[in-house]
Amino acid sequence: MRSVVHVDMDAFYASVEQRDRPELRGLPLAVGGGGERGVVMTASYEARAFGVGSAMPTVIARRRCPELVVVPPRFEAYQAASRAVRAIFERVTDLVEPLALDEAYLDVTHAIGGPREGTPAPAAPLDVDAATALALEVLATIADEVGLSASAGVASGKFLAKVASGTRKPAGLTVVRPEEAQAFTDALPIERFFGVGPKTAERLRALGIERGADLRARDEAELLERFGKLGGFLARIARADDPRPVVPDRRRKSIGAERTFGRDLRTVSELAPELAKACAAVGARLERGELAARTVTVKVKYADFRIVTRSTTPPNPVADALELWPVAERLAFEVARPPGAVRLIGVAASGLIPRAARVVQGPLFVGG
Repeated sequence: MRSVVHVDMDAFYASVEQRDRPELRGLPLAVGGGGERGVVMTASYEARAFGVGSAMPTVIARRRCPELVVVPPRFEAYQAASRAVRAIFERVTDLVEPLALDEAYLDVTHAIGGPREGTPAPAAPLDVDAATALALEVLATIADEVGLSASAGVASGKFLAKVASGTRKPAGLTVVRPEEAQAFTDALPIERFFGVGPKTAERLRALGIERGADLRARDEAELLERFGKLGGFLARIARADDPRPVVPDRRRKSIGAERTFGRDLRTVSELAPELAKACAAVGARLERGELAARTVTVKVKYADFRIVTRSTTPPNPVADALELWPVAERLAFEVARPPGAVRLIGVAASGLIPRAARVVQGPLFVGG
């Protein structure tokens, strides 16, 4: 059973404008073109209360809300905010599938840490309760670090997670537990299903299909015949059968893990077990991704927040914790570093290549 989180930023463009310009907070706001042919790209929740929505001509939006404030879009600001949110996601899981600047899927079944930097990874795969707690932490971290509001849905598949994220906006969290998935799907209006636009909805309603329960009652062969590939997809989704994986949009350039201590540590005997745990976390992720790393970096943060990093490129790319540990150990303890109490230690593996592509060098000379 997977744990999938869908995070959807709340009124993203408008929220960035209200974050950056305090004088706009609390006002009905639209981001878009202000001329006669202008179109609303997104509207704040204050504007939505008047019926102002995305893709609406600005002229009509002003009629509905005479006090509407319209500002032009600033895409650089939205992209920067999106990158900051994405960085939070990537502290949690390697499996992040963005859908747009303002939304993404996260497969947190095997979370690699928490949304706060340095939060250790959980010891076991996450069930729905642990995934829910993690989703709440993600929303809180976005609010604290980026200054924006987001909503989330938690489920065992992508479809239900996405639908759930939109049910309690803004700043809401909806959980669809596995035992609730079928009832939740049965109750959905047919328009809430992926791929069902107005015309397809009209055709489905003509067949007496109003909700998910009606869709589930129809034979898959009939839906395939009438709607092609979409019909087969709808038949499976209606039965809460959604095995689609969360697919990252790009290969990561590095894999890292950090350990933040409850108290500052000083000795090698205290630090070595923490370094080993970081190596185990990175090694497991290398193995899951069938990757090897050309470069290893160790990071040490001191109690006074000084940071020292050491990197090396070993003769052979490392592909698991056993190969990673001796390299990291040398960097951490055999290379000179300043004395002092340590609050964090971390390991990163970069220069990633497919594990099958690495060439392991043997010794140049073999004794007889």
